[in-house]
Amino acid sequence: MRTISYLISPDIFTAHPAYRRGVVAFSGLDNSRPHPPLTQLLRESEQLLRTRISGNPAEVPEIAAWRDAYRQFGAKPSEHRSSIEALTRRVLKPNNLPDINPLVDIGNLLSLRYILPAGVHPIGVDAAAIELREANEHDRFLPNVGEETQTIPPGEIVLAEGARVLTRRWTWRQAGDTRTLPTTSAVFFDIDGLPPTSEEQVTAAIADAIELVERYCGGTCVGHAVLDATRPSAVFQIDQDVS
Repeated sequence: MRTISYLISPDIFTAHPAYRRGVVAFSGLDNSRPHPPLTQLLRESEQLLRTRISGNPAEVPEIAAWRDAYRQFGAKPSEHRSSIEALTRRVLKPNNLPDINPLVDIGNLLSLRYILPAGVHPIGVDAAAIELREANEHDRFLPNVGEETQTIPPGEIVLAEGARVLTRRWTWRQAGDTRTLPTTSAVFFDIDGLPPTSEEQVTAAIADAIELVERYCGGTCVGHAVLDATRPSAVFQIDQDVS
């Protein structure tokens, strides 16, 4: 077993005191097989979103909260949309989302069902400490495999493992080498809540993630937590044979 720590910097809660992030870790997964029932659930979540949202997505309270948060660290939300806004706009065109693989599909399904950012990251074999924090001058981000890494403007909110940035602009874009693949066997889900999203909604999304991943990918949920200003960190024990 290997210990992985997950921390949200106090600076995040200073600027956003009611923010909370659900974190759920899994190992021993089979992400290689398509599941038509999961695809149907994704279609249903798309249709549910279309019945709940009319007009400009930027005015939906759950999405507007992320636009305000992005402005606070200097990002223009019209140029760099949070993952839930980008996903919502795509579904409202209306377009069906592609089936990528079960874990990615589950993340998209949860995002639409609860109107919140829900992302999935592979757990690397060397992962030891993950932190949501403000960027610094040492941080580097790989936009796509084979490209040069980028520097990050200080103060931008990033998810990082040391100086390696896993996700830029809080929920905007994952690094090219953090994509969840059919061969991925261990992951963590991030499930984000800014008001008006409640702790109960984040907790419900965690429960759905556990049920859906275990139903369609097998494996084991090795831990979950809701991190907030009163509990900014958690520790997970992961099997060594992760990929």
